[in-house]
Order: sequence, then structure tokens, then C-alpha cells
Amino acid sequence: MLESLAEVLDRYKPRTDTEATDVARVRDLLAGDPWSRATPLHVTASAVIVHPPTRRALLRWHARQQAWLQVGGHGDPGETAPLAVALREGREETGLDDLVPWPDAQLVHVAVVSVTPSATEPAHEHADLRFVLATDSPEAARPEKPGADLRWLSIPEAQKLAGPDNLRETLTRVDELFVT
Repeated sequence: MLESLAEVLDRYKPRTDTEATDVARVRDLLAGDPWSRATPLHVTASAVIVHPPTRRALLRWHARQQAWLQVGGHGDPGETAPLAVALREGREETGLDDLVPWPDAQLVHVAVVSVTPSATEPAHEHADLRFVLATDSPEAARPEKPGADLRWLSIPEAQKLAGPDNLRETLTRVDELFVT
């Protein structure tokens, strides 16, 4: 059974003061519906998808953010397990149906990130819980729609291309998993 948000947070150890503050903000959301898009800060779940034999990571172009980012997004109604959200979003955004947690199901990073307004949503924040997923068939990756390009990159290449600094930190943590 996949762990709930509270269980995932209970097992997680933040690495920096900023991340500890972000985790505390996520914990505060547990008093209500942490996944509700009606609140200015809500939980999302994402993943860096990797192909371990080649030590490559997959990034996706996000037109709204105008940046190369990891896959992921909002929980659907009734979803409460962050890893399940990351897995579903990964499958939807890449077409990869063999995704599995790698090297295990542990959370690798928590980051509160600002989201720019759109025609349908005001500016808000995502409390993003980040995992690592692996595929054995990188060649099967397909964008979910036109303009949502996908790129397989080495970790250094991904860090150069990545949008925000917090994603570069996530990629650093992913790179550490390859050497352990």
C-alpha cells in the first residue's frame, strides 16, 4: 500500500533550513485538504524519470512556466498518496507504462514553488513532493500533447537546461543516487 502524505512526511528528513521550512508549511496543510486547488498553497507530486543504465534523466517542456521541468502535477479527486500521484502523472505526461520508484519509494525533495497566474487561475504556490521513477524503455517516451516536448539528458545537461534552482537541487540529489 502506498503511504499517505502524513506518512511520507513523517519518514522524510529535510536537508536544508529552506526545505525544513517548506516541509513545515506542508505539515500545516494537513489540517485541511492539502491537495485542494482552492487554497493558495496546495500539494503536488512530481518525479524525475531516469534510465539507470545510461544515467539519463527525462525533462518535459512546460509552456506555462516556460521552463524544462520534471513531470508531475495535482492529485485527482480521492488521491491521497503522493507517490501514486507522481506515478500517474509520469505515465500521463510521457506515455511510459513501466515506471517504478527508483531506487526505492522514498521522497527525495520537498520544494514550495511559485506558479504564475493563468487565464483560469491566480498566482499560487505548489508544495511539491518529488520522487525518482525509472523506466527500462526510454525510447517509448512520448509527449502527452504538442508543445510538451521531452528530452533525455545526462544529469549535468539536465542541470544546465533545468528551469528553477530548486530543480537543479533535485537533480543533484538524483545524481547522488547513481553513485551510491
